[in-house]
Amino acid sequence: MENEDQVVQQTYEELIAACRANQPLSEEDENNIFRAFNIARNAHADTRRKSGELYIFHPLAVALIAVKEVGLGPIAVICALLHDVVEDTDITLDNLRAVFGDRVARIVDGVTKIDKASMIAEQNDDFSSQAENYKKILLAMCDDAYVIFLKLCDRLHNMRTLQSMKDTKKLAISSETQYLYVPLAHRLGLYSIKTELEELVMQYTNPDKYAEIAAKISKTVGTELKLKDCFTAPIRRLLDENHYHYVIKSRVKSVYSCWKKMQNKGVQFEEIFDLYAMRIILDLPQTQGLPFDEARKIEKEECFKVYALVTSLFRPQPARFRDWISNPKNNGYESLHTTVMSPIGNWVEVQIRTTRMDRIAEKGMAAHFLYKEAHPDETIQNSPVEEWLQQIRTSLEDPNKSALDLVEEFKETLYTKEIYIFTPKGETVKLPSRATVLDFAYAIHSQLGEHCIGAKVNAHVVPIGYRLHSGEQVQVLTSQKTFPSEDWLKEVQTPRAKEHIKDYLRNKKKEYRQEGEQKLHDFLKRHKLQLTPDRIARLKNYFNMESDIDLFFAIATNDISDEQLQQCFHLGKAQPNMLFLKPYQELFDGDRRGGTNGIAKQSGKAAPTLSPFLTDTDHENLETQPAPCCKPVQGDRVIGIVTNGKIMVHRTNCPNAIHEMSTHEDRIVRTRWRPGEKIAFLTGISIKAIDRKGLLQELTRVISEEMDLNMRAITLEASEGVAQGLLMLYVNNLSDLDKLMGSIRALEGVEHVQRV
Repeated sequence: MENEDQVVQQTYEELIAACRANQPLSEEDENNIFRAFNIARNAHADTRRKSGELYIFHPLAVALIAVKEVGLGPIAVICALLHDVVEDTDITLDNLRAVFGDRVARIVDGVTKIDKASMIAEQNDDFSSQAENYKKILLAMCDDAYVIFLKLCDRLHNMRTLQSMKDTKKLAISSETQYLYVPLAHRLGLYSIKTELEELVMQYTNPDKYAEIAAKISKTVGTELKLKDCFTAPIRRLLDENHYHYVIKSRVKSVYSCWKKMQNKGVQFEEIFDLYAMRIILDLPQTQGLPFDEARKIEKEECFKVYALVTSLFRPQPARFRDWISNPKNNGYESLHTTVMSPIGNWVEVQIRTTRMDRIAEKGMAAHFLYKEAHPDETIQNSPVEEWLQQIRTSLEDPNKSALDLVEEFKETLYTKEIYIFTPKGETVKLPSRATVLDFAYAIHSQLGEHCIGAKVNAHVVPIGYRLHSGEQVQVLTSQKTFPSEDWLKEVQTPRAKEHIKDYLRNKKKEYRQEGEQKLHDFLKRHKLQLTPDRIARLKNYFNMESDIDLFFAIATNDISDEQLQQCFHLGKAQPNMLFLKPYQELFDGDRRGGTNGIAKQSGKAAPTLSPFLTDTDHENLETQPAPCCKPVQGDRVIGIVTNGKIMVHRTNCPNAIHEMSTHEDRIVRTRWRPGEKIAFLTGISIKAIDRKGLLQELTRVISEEMDLNMRAITLEASEGVAQGLLMLYVNNLSDLDKLMGSIRALEGVEHVQRV
């Protein structure tokens, strides 16, 4: 106990030292931090974490992350130390407000979870306590950005100490982190935190692949040392000859980044060409004391001079050049990126920036807020940070949106790259990448969007769904006879366009409500039935409608016919009940191999109801099925999600499972494979190869003869010398699948093999 108290005191002293290293602390700041520390230590005195350590170590660790890794100041430290006291102890917000003031109380309230018992909401399939908490955080973030910085620091420490949690909790927290906190760290420009969160998530959701790639990266140490001799040394000599003050840093791509590239590009680890990166950070004393615009102009010139020096030594790849100085990213990131060929045949990414740019790159949007706090009277024009927060505020003000809708819309703003489009008058409009003509029209004016029929892009006529590219000039074409439809929602990317379309459709549906309700009333009256809430609920469930308005609109516009209404209420001609067929239902509903949902029993015993999965005792009566989205096979790490009264079993790294676990933690069911069962699972493999005679014959030989597997379907199409195909086949386990993919990959001309 005495030793623990000593470690607590040492950690506190480390925190104070880190604060002083960041900025001078006033006597009042030090006193308030000391008060917060004592309140937190006393409040959590009898509490320990799942790992067994004293709870006070967690708020201290969060405060250290806020100071050392984000660069925040005393207010953030005080809030980090106190961030759990309201949620977990008897201390109230009023208590904190009385001691530390209103701002500290508001920030602590922002990071405090909503008490589930106090949630007043309809507990239906769309309700999510996690989404309600996200919404609360977003509201607080718009009021004070420190809320979201502290939530990220809190999440990072929770992920670092996740080992002691039970498996389902590990997956729930990891999925939530991947779903919301990783893209949020990206959007805020906190790249080191984003990278670490990605790595930690992968360790829990895909540990086997993480270990495999990590082992391969560790074997590249020799190459990294060679690069320092033949690549870094010549650059240093050239920079020294030109009298630059600089720092050079190097890194190897993270495990998660490698895996992501392997997935997106369909390549093997050995084919990743930008595994290594170098960062050149220039110190330019000549810019000190100059106005911002003048200093930035000099910085840009010097960065391009260094770029010229680097490319005079090594051949660049033109397609990999990125100028984030002329056009900074939407989180303020500035840098020049190029990829060059090293003397030993490896591509190396080179990033060139100044110390100011590097500070922004490391601290992201936090640098903006710290600057704003240090200069409260200074107005920052056209701040991308303020524009982003205003966009979120606008969304949050809409009373018609559920918490889930708000979170989904917010998430769309996080990973968005930007393009710059010109109007006919030469004005610039900033849009997210993949934005369409319709997005552009709504960005100009809602009326222009509502009547858009297409556009002239660089003098060529294109449809409303045409995806725009940076630098294009767009003239919107309209017709007063054109109005938004449901299909338009598929053609837009921006929240602004989506909201305008939804508002129009919502208002249009309201106009039809009375007509649809009257038609339904008349229909039921003809069949001597009354219009009741129960019958409306039955109709919504039968036709999969989200609201009364959607239902009445569909009836008014004849999307739901009288015949369909009769079927819903069983008012049509009675159908014979063919009970004698039920024992054979599986034969008709399953696939031609006798299984259901892509599962084929391989043992000799007949056990049609035996599931390949085992769950906990609380859910053992629910039917289990492999999820069709990720098609797990035996050996995959899996998790169950309760969906429509069944347990759908997903791979732990399945995007759909991650989404469900991050918004509906209460639906997670611990699931594992039933041992000793030999069951074949339907799975898919996509391939890409150089087209040649006999390719299909070799593929079928490998599958049928070499691996002794059964195929369900095979498609192979060739165009311009390239063959692409999809194989649907049955495998017993992950080992067989990996072996098969390796055999296919070894065939002559095969360039890409990937599980789907």
